[in-house]
Amino acid sequence: MNKKIKTESLDFLFDAILCLKDRQECQLFFQDICTVNELLSLSQRFEVAAMLRERRTYLEIAEKTGASTATISRVNRSLNYGNGSYDLVFERMQQKPEA
Repeated sequence: MNKKIKTESLDFLFDAILCLKDRQECQLFFQDICTVNELLSLSQRFEVAAMLRERRTYLEIAEKTGASTATISRVNRSLNYGNGSYDLVFERMQQKPEA
């Protein structure tokens, strides 16, 4: 993690997230801690990442998600040059039976 954002308070937040047991607890926690727009932005980026992995075009992604090309490009850069966390999560989601 980037040293600039590795803080005790961020570790505290991550520890809290790791304590959540199911989707309902996640929904309640994130509704309390985030604004509606923040949640929608996060979910949009995740949907963009999934579509990029499916080799969908920027135009298709923009039309389906409403994401700007700048957002799509930023997510694409993270997929290609980031820490590999999107791939890790998508692989784990494929292995896990649907809830």
